Amino acid sequence: MRQPLYLQEKIAIFVSFLFALILMIIPIPHVLQWFWPEWLTLFVIFWVVRVPQGVGITVAWLVGLAMDITGGGLLGQHALSMSVVAFLANLLRSRIKLFPFWQQALGVLVIVGFGQLILLAEQCLLGNPPHSLLYWSSCLTSVIIWPAVYLMLNFYKNHFVRLTGR
Repeated sequence: MRQPLYLQEKIAIFVSFLFALILMIIPIPHVLQWFWPEWLTLFVIFWVVRVPQGVGITVAWLVGLAMDITGGGLLGQHALSMSVVAFLANLLRSRIKLFPFWQQALGVLVIVGFGQLILLAEQCLLGNPPHSLLYWSSCLTSVIIWPAVYLMLNFYKNHFVRLTGR
């Protein structure tokens, strides 16, 4: 049976997605842009895996749409990508939760890679493909920082669960 989310949990999820959006749009040097992790994708994966009753494809689509609006990209580009990410994360949820971090990282690599593949296909259809294999480097940095993101968000989630008394 699915447990309803309390208001504090909804606020915690919203604030974490807001933080991920800020991390995605902050200006960074051009050299580092290729290696900047896919923060929003990692946060979507975490919340779909840990709170599937509260974060699913619809929430991921809304978060992706917020990224499209704040990032100034094509409307719906990240929304489609985040929807696919949420679907795959939900599909691999039981595997990701049970495995140690190094095995979780393989699942996260597949999910982040599919998200990047969707964005790449959209960019190619628009006639604006990346001209470097460095495009895929953000997948690798995302996988490398996955354990830290998981532990940080898990601590954040548990802190708010204690506040709700559950």
